[in-house]
Amino acid sequence: MRKKRKKIVVIGGGTGLSTLLRGLKMHPFDITAIVTVADDGGSSGRLRDDYDIPPPGDVRNVIAALSDVEPLIEQMFQYRFNNSKELGGHSLGNLMLTALTDITGDFSYAIAEMAKVLNVHGKVIPAANKKITLHAELIDGTYIQGESRIPEATVPIKRVFLAPQDVTALPAAVKAINSADLIVIGPGSLYTSIIPNLLVKEIGKAVVESAARKIYICNLMTQRGETIDYTASQHVEAIHEHVGTPFIEVILIHNKELPPNVKASYKEENAEPVLFDIERLNELGLQIFKEEIAMIEKGTVRHHSVNVAEWLCQYTLQIEKEQSSLS
Repeated sequence: MRKKRKKIVVIGGGTGLSTLLRGLKMHPFDITAIVTVADDGGSSGRLRDDYDIPPPGDVRNVIAALSDVEPLIEQMFQYRFNNSKELGGHSLGNLMLTALTDITGDFSYAIAEMAKVLNVHGKVIPAANKKITLHAELIDGTYIQGESRIPEATVPIKRVFLAPQDVTALPAAVKAINSADLIVIGPGSLYTSIIPNLLVKEIGKAVVESAARKIYICNLMTQRGETIDYTASQHVEAIHEHVGTPFIEVILIHNKELPPNVKASYKEENAEPVLFDIERLNELGLQIFKEEIAMIEKGTVRHHSVNVAEWLCQYTLQIEKEQSSLS
């Protein structure tokens, strides 16, 4: 009898989400990626404003990460036009998603059709099916409008919120969360890639109420304008504060110190390795796993997609053993 695939929902955006998914698609998971649509910069932002649609950039990267096509086809989909005044900065994938949305009148339908063309492993669902704007309130009482401007903040963030606040989730997103075995939050920019998904009320509520095991894959580095001096527990607490209740049960952190030269290069960007404050994580009631999940590529620290995916497979087996011992 064929073993049923475990259903895994991954929530996030940016480079972190697509990196993780490249590793996950190599394993027998039933994957659903719920992707932020808060971006308002670059090509995505221009298309968002010109066509009054959700920004396609993060969705495009996730489609590419989960696709199973010839490398040249993926390269073409990700191709960015740089030698044209009219097309400058746009990627072909962004233009294709925009065209499909304009033709069909439905962003989520356009994504589903593009996923078929590129033979995507799993489902890609936007956190919202219409244009939204991310706002930040800083601790000094000032406000910033727009996802692309939030990382420029020189004062710590108090909270972020969406406008309009009554944006609704797609039923497919809620259904995937309700039926999931695992829900993975992150990795990714805390206030601009992860939390915006959970601010869509039906998504946040469904995640909290889901019977799935909830895992946070902790960021490796702090980020200028977003999480300067943040510890691992502060990342978790910020997520919980925005959702309104604690729900993360498991945290995956890196088990080694990063090389001094890498730390020094990030220091110039006003970023540093996230401090893994184990005692506070224990106080929050989290199950802590330390694994080798970082890799350094051209001086940049990234999550090791293969290692993270393999750990998720092992963790899934561990849950199965726990459940079978109780039954």
